[in-house]
Amino acid sequence: MNRFVAAERALRTAAPHRLLDEVRRVLTDQYAADSVELYLADYGLTVLQPVSVLPHTLRPVSVHNSPAGRAFGAQEPRLEALSGDLARAHLPVTVRGDRLGVLTVTLPGGEHADGCLTELAEIAEVLGHEVVVAERDTDLYLQARRKDRLTLAAEMQWQLLPGRSCSRPEYELGAQLEPAYAIFGDNFDWSATADRLSLYVSNGMGEGIEASLLTNLAISALRNARRAGLPIADQAALADQAVYAHYRGRCYLSVLMLDIELATGRVRAVDAGSPRLLRLRRGAVERVPFEAQLPLGMFEETDYVAQEFRVEPGDRLVFVSDGVYDVASPGGEAYGDAALARAIQSTRLLPAAEVPRAVLRELIGHRGDTVPDDDALVVCLDWRGR
Repeated sequence: MNRFVAAERALRTAAPHRLLDEVRRVLTDQYAADSVELYLADYGLTVLQPVSVLPHTLRPVSVHNSPAGRAFGAQEPRLEALSGDLARAHLPVTVRGDRLGVLTVTLPGGEHADGCLTELAEIAEVLGHEVVVAERDTDLYLQARRKDRLTLAAEMQWQLLPGRSCSRPEYELGAQLEPAYAIFGDNFDWSATADRLSLYVSNGMGEGIEASLLTNLAISALRNARRAGLPIADQAALADQAVYAHYRGRCYLSVLMLDIELATGRVRAVDAGSPRLLRLRRGAVERVPFEAQLPLGMFEETDYVAQEFRVEPGDRLVFVSDGVYDVASPGGEAYGDAALARAIQSTRLLPAAEVPRAVLRELIGHRGDTVPDDDALVVCLDWRGR
């Protein structure tokens, strides 16, 4: 049997909690691997957490300054030469653009490692798909992703999210929330069909569990309306009714909703509150203006109207919550659109999946040592078109 087929079959038939055991066994048997480790990116995207020996894990690996971290950031296999004629292959574990982590394999170096690299990269991709499926039946991989304890509100929010990055021929998406282990009400959601991309960026009022419950209700209502095939303005109206029916105007949720035609770049948008959109086009950053409409759930039976604009190939759209542009420095200066424009310019060469983390790092530098009093959310969309 072909050794790649053997590896794929072993992963497909493995028990959910034994994926690493099976990939370790088959890589040892078929590829003469000396050791195999799986690292998953933590919620804050700062370290790669080892899965191997929970709960007493191995030392985490930095995302920023390690060979495995460079493979994760570049999304390309990396070979690291070791002493004793060995090599270490760092292989991105990614599912349709959603970057999960890195599979690290130590094996004989030289021609053997070079000849194995392509197949090992494909095995890492198969492993990623199996990890996503296995998470329905085991907590093992979700536990491995956390270097600190999540608050209950953050646990609820992360379970609500679609992923942190996504890639298709027409676009690339990346998103990140901070503080990753104690988020409240900020959220993003996306879904694609053959013809359209739906993208929502939301900011729920309140803190802790109350903010998370509000966001869960609103996002679930939006998904329910979207999956019923309703246009974007009607989705907003039905979610508005669901939130108002429960809270009677005491709590509400701000959301910026986009529905993008993949063939043409035509966008229908509903701006119901505070999230902002900035566009990088041909080297210039500008804010995309919308006619402001009421947040979801503020009043009974609010009507929403979709506005239109177009995205062009090469456009970069950056969405931010008020926890970004309203953050104050120690001297009281708000971050604002000017600082955001500088951050977007400075990250223009990074892939979409890396931009949110880079912008949030600059935001932390502006805020200083002060404790954040609100979530910060950044979503980046790179549009290539058809």
